[in-house]
Amino acid sequence: MTDDRTKPEFDAPSGPAPSELVIRDIMVGDGPEAAAGDTVTVHYAGVEYDSGEEFDSSWGRGESIQFPLRGLIQGWQDGIPGMKVGGRRELVIPPHLAYGPAGSHFLGGKTLIFIIDLLAVG
Repeated sequence: MTDDRTKPEFDAPSGPAPSELVIRDIMVGDGPEAAAGDTVTVHYAGVEYDSGEEFDSSWGRGESIQFPLRGLIQGWQDGIPGMKVGGRRELVIPPHLAYGPAGSHFLGGKTLIFIIDLLAVG
C-alpha cells in the first residue's frame, strides 16, 4: 500500500453532533487488520464538527505518521481496531471520547471528525 492517496474531502454534517462514536468505512481495505494496542501508520485529517474547520492533517505535513493506538484519544482507540490496511474510515468523535470538556484543551468540548487511511499495522 502506498501513501499516495489524495487528501479526503469532508462532507458537511447534518443535524446535531452525535453523543456516541460513529464509525463509517468509506473504503474497506484488504490488508492486515488493526487490533487494540497495535502501532499503526496512517494518513489522516481532522475537522471540527460544528465549524468544518480543519485543525490537523498529516497530508498537510506531507507525510504519514506512525503511533501506538494506546497513546491516542479514546475515539481512535475504539474506532481503529477492526480496520484493515488499505482502508479509509471516518470517525465522528464526541468530546468525552476526544479531548474532554471545554477548557481542558483547545479542542475540548468539540465533536471531531477524522478521516483516516490505514497504511500499515505493526
